Amino acid sequence: MTTRTELDLTDGGTFVRHDAHEFWRDVRRSRPVYWHDGDPGFWVVARHADVLSCYADVRSLSSARGTVLDVLLSGGDSAGGKMLAVTDRPRHRELRNLMLRAFSPRVLGAVEHRLRERALRLIGNVTRQGAFDFAAEVAEHIPMNTICDLLSIPEADREKLLRWNKSALSSDDAEADPLDALEARNEIVGYFMDLARHRREDPGDDVVSMIAAARAGDRPLTLEEVALNCYSLVLGGDESSRVSAICAVKTLAEHPAEWRALRDGSAGIDTAVEEVLRWATPAMHFARTATRDLEIGGSRVRAGDIVTLWNTSANDDEEVFARPRRFDPTRSPNRHVSFGHGPHFCVGAFLGRAELRALMGALTESVDEIEVCGAPAPIYSNFLNGYSSLPVVFR
Repeated sequence: MTTRTELDLTDGGTFVRHDAHEFWRDVRRSRPVYWHDGDPGFWVVARHADVLSCYADVRSLSSARGTVLDVLLSGGDSAGGKMLAVTDRPRHRELRNLMLRAFSPRVLGAVEHRLRERALRLIGNVTRQGAFDFAAEVAEHIPMNTICDLLSIPEADREKLLRWNKSALSSDDAEADPLDALEARNEIVGYFMDLARHRREDPGDDVVSMIAAARAGDRPLTLEEVALNCYSLVLGGDESSRVSAICAVKTLAEHPAEWRALRDGSAGIDTAVEEVLRWATPAMHFARTATRDLEIGGSRVRAGDIVTLWNTSANDDEEVFARPRRFDPTRSPNRHVSFGHGPHFCVGAFLGRAELRALMGALTESVDEIEVCGAPAPIYSNFLNGYSSLPVVFR
């Protein structure tokens, strides 16, 4: 069995080479909160109860220096205090209230309608055509176009945004240069700086114009803040939904009885969506920085320490999920933490769920049988979990 001392959680290839579920099962049993050596080192939190507790403790565990391990290890996030995901209260509450307007029923109604139409069209186009790459021909087009619909991004700009986004937090290449990810993130922010400037000068009836014109607290957002928060919507709205969609199809192909239950209605799409989110856990971890001394799971954490919360382990915790390595589309309740928990719970969770519902609805309507016909290509990342390609046949 692979033990906790043998794996480097800073290496994007670790869980390509090793069984993550076996590793985390060992960690939960042997030492569910442990110190990972490094320069700097960091705390690893593995149990569901401890992960929930840490998400809720916003007074002791700050998001402002960054919420992704690689960013914290490299010195912190320059967007701290400006972008929703990397702010603390009270600014976090002000920004969150503003960003939630992007997900109002009025805005989402039109987006959801286009989302369902797009999913049905894409699945209809590939069914009965023989082997194809589900990632390239379907999964890449649903979430990115949905979030771009939300932000009214011109069609001509969407392909380059997808290309940058796919490099921002992960890579298809085990030997990728970390500077490529930094460059991709800078390109996205630069794009939204230009767009925010244009929409502020010539506003329309769209979410970017709304954010650019709105006030958070006692002042309007700067152009940089507008750009960073639009970037956050694109990054979160595309990456996690794309890899969840790929995982959903791979999993349904590997579990034909569960796929039949979904098709004949004995398993509901809503519960199946929650199980896919648990099973996939696209964001393997989120990170915090301790602002004061505290105790987590019996371990003494010091002010200034980095604390990593491993969703991928929490979503497999045997104390919470019966037979966690069984894919069960009827599982209820399903207390997964794939969207986080507490004050930083993902503002785009509704849209992420809607995208999976639309995909799975289109699959049950158009597809009888799903077959994986080649080896999926894994993503190399210590943050994002999943595959960048999935050769399949839909019959």
